[in-house]
Amino acid sequence: MELRWTAMTRMIPGLKPMDFNGLADPYVKLHLLPGACKANKLKTKTQRNTLNPVWNEDLTYSGITDDDITHKVLRISVCDEDKLSHNEFIGEIRVPLRRLKPSQKKHFNICLERQVPVCAGLRGTTGRGPWGDQVSRTFSLPPQLASPSSMSVALRGISCYLKELEQVEQGPGLLEERGRILLSLSYSSRRRGLLVGIVRCAHLAAMDVNGYSDPYVKTYLRPDVDKKSKHKTCVKKKTLNPEFNEEFFYEMELSTLASKTLEVTVWDYDIGKSNDFIGGVALGLGARREARKHWSDCLQQPDAALERWHTLTSQLPPAAGALPSA
Repeated sequence: MELRWTAMTRMIPGLKPMDFNGLADPYVKLHLLPGACKANKLKTKTQRNTLNPVWNEDLTYSGITDDDITHKVLRISVCDEDKLSHNEFIGEIRVPLRRLKPSQKKHFNICLERQVPVCAGLRGTTGRGPWGDQVSRTFSLPPQLASPSSMSVALRGISCYLKELEQVEQGPGLLEERGRILLSLSYSSRRRGLLVGIVRCAHLAAMDVNGYSDPYVKTYLRPDVDKKSKHKTCVKKKTLNPEFNEEFFYEMELSTLASKTLEVTVWDYDIGKSNDFIGGVALGLGARREARKHWSDCLQQPDAALERWHTLTSQLPPAAGALPSA
């Protein structure tokens, strides 16, 4: 499933002036919450010297699952780009994904909410958002600051806002999201084995200094006493949205497969040093939610090719066992 958000296609009147020329350089950022900021951040182009920006841009999230629709919120924030100091926060709004319907375009005309970055020492209040949901609100920023230096100090917390608020909203015990992977599973009755398709990844975490990764995918079928179940795709250079379209085959009886766990990990290839772990997912009857359902459906529907998106996390769940080396 894909979530398509069209940046505000009409003129937005009355943005707050953020620069000393009485104008602003606005851009829009999207984040899916809870989730890792860097892995799922989308951003429009910056509109220069205007308080009435027009974007006409489509920003697309790939790999949205039914579980995401139920639990996630789309945060839409507007910021002012400042090349000489930290970018400044203008306002934001949050849209629960459950308010959207698949394949149906929906238009929103909502005022931005002005919020202070959530940093140490700030306290907030609890209220109701525009959708009737309970939300935490922080105190409003003070009026126009006296000097550029004081404004820079006050707004320096925007990076703290993105990091610390993310940790709070993820909640305890939740793993950091590192992107999505599209997998295809099919048990072949004729060949007597499992066919695993590595289709593509989306919104992977950047592991290299250039803001990209050189990703490849590995699969294991656990338990693997003889250590012969490893398969690996080719490396895709300098991308966070690689397409693989590769298939691996595991010869095995269907009854035996029920006690197995398919471990899928994504790595960043590095020359001359250890490869970096990006994220992984484990599919099996001991897994949770989408991963368990995909595996269960594959066992119950032999000879059917079942394609599903899965969330990659910073470490494998307990069902997958220890993380393998690259």
